[in-house]
Amino acid sequence: MNSVVTVLILLLAVVVSGPLARLSRLPLPLVQIALGALIAYSIITPVQLDPDLFFLLFLPPLLFVDGWRIPKDGLRRDAAIILELALGLLVFTVLGVGLFVHWLIPSVPLPVAFALAAVVSPTDPIAVQAIAARVRIPKRMMRILEGEALLNDASALVCLRFAVGATLTGSFSLAQASATFLWLAIGGIAIGVGFTLVVAKTERWIGSHLGEDTGTPILTSLLIPFGAYLLAEAVHCSGVLAAVAAGISMSYAERAGEVTALTRVKRGAVWDMVQMAANGVIFVLLGEQIPGILERADATVQIAGHDDAWWLAVYVLAISAALALLRFVWAWTSLRLTLFREARRGEAPRQVSLRLVAAMSFAGVKGAVTLAAVLTLPLALTNGAPFPARDLAIFIAAGVILVSLVTASICLPRLLRNLELPEPSARAELDRARALAARVAIRAIEQAQHDMAEDGSDADLIADASSRIMALHRHRVDLTPHDPAEAAQTRKVEKIERQLRLAGLRAERTEIFRLAQARELGDEAARKVIREIDLLEARYSI
Repeated sequence: MNSVVTVLILLLAVVVSGPLARLSRLPLPLVQIALGALIAYSIITPVQLDPDLFFLLFLPPLLFVDGWRIPKDGLRRDAAIILELALGLLVFTVLGVGLFVHWLIPSVPLPVAFALAAVVSPTDPIAVQAIAARVRIPKRMMRILEGEALLNDASALVCLRFAVGATLTGSFSLAQASATFLWLAIGGIAIGVGFTLVVAKTERWIGSHLGEDTGTPILTSLLIPFGAYLLAEAVHCSGVLAAVAAGISMSYAERAGEVTALTRVKRGAVWDMVQMAANGVIFVLLGEQIPGILERADATVQIAGHDDAWWLAVYVLAISAALALLRFVWAWTSLRLTLFREARRGEAPRQVSLRLVAAMSFAGVKGAVTLAAVLTLPLALTNGAPFPARDLAIFIAAGVILVSLVTASICLPRLLRNLELPEPSARAELDRARALAARVAIRAIEQAQHDMAEDGSDADLIADASSRIMALHRHRVDLTPHDPAEAAQTRKVEKIERQLRLAGLRAERTEIFRLAQARELGDEAARKVIREIDLLEARYSI
């Protein structure tokens, strides 16, 4: 009973955090962390986090929904930049910060230092969005940050796995690690894609033969990330990469399938709630753990060979500064290389903006993945001895999250103000998609009108309903029946009009899916139009 009450209180804190953040004008993650700290000082039993359970409950759905919803055209367009940040920067950061931590705190073994570096390397785009809510982030920059976070989450956790393995076994082989990495990566991606496609195909078969209810597809989508993760882990592949690959392939599987508009609308709302709750609970749990971490500060600092707890603050600030510096150097170098490649292609030269580089540096905010990853550090070695410097790593990781949130909340709004990135016109693409879909819809309505009028009955009613729908600028005629005959005719008109509207909307959606699958339309524009169509279809299907 106590566990259930604690979970409900954590969820209540997430609910309360939104209004408090708007009232205080503070970033949402900081408010959630503060509420978690208040919970810890209350009479509620402290949460004892099981690292493996924590990892399983939170990461698969978050990575899955990020992979599902991220615009794929943005990933393709900025693939080189994203890979440079997600892989190149991550390895650069793990090596640089790992060596720096071992130099700064010699009592921390080198494998543990690399594990800590892997923990604090991945970024959290949700935290960036919350911090910059009052300042518009350029869309292209946000897409790059989302793509980086999606890939570096998986990469960092694979690096963490290697570092922990080296700590437990006391040995490390580059050749063996490379082979293991390939198995983890290729196997995890293959399982994520294959599992999602099999589930989607099975779901389509059941829907076409036995009918579809709204709840089953929604629950199935919630189970897919956990199924892909557990299956990959069972064969010793990367469950994290499996969850990411499952999310990315989900959008392609959805395009090929037939899911009702009402199901899509409800499923989107459910996943919005899951994403908000999971991210919020993680930050509340971080705040709830901080008092306990601070209480162990005196014992923790002794691990580093000091007596004064203020040394811990020095370590946190020094490691945070090292992370920001390495990210700045890499972002500046990456931008210079991008401009150099553009010049080689004959494109007009552009000026390097140090403000853009600084914004990208401060946008490397740490959050949910960092906390989840550090809590998965084993409690003990294979011989039963305590895992070296585990409490110190947790303290530093928690401190780095707080410092990154505070510095980003102060610096990002100033750096992002009036900052622009060159990107295609989203409005023009959206208008083009709507025009193409509208033409297809008109043809479908005309065909439906022809099919419905073949028997010769109600021809005038059908023509009248079709003209009203295809005109688009006329409002629906409000017919108030005064007698049973008129009421019957009104219902008949409304039924005909609804059928024609549905025919047009379904044709529009089919065309949008075709354009998106043929890469003639961007994912973001396609998702926006599909949502508009789904909402209209759900309205007329009631």
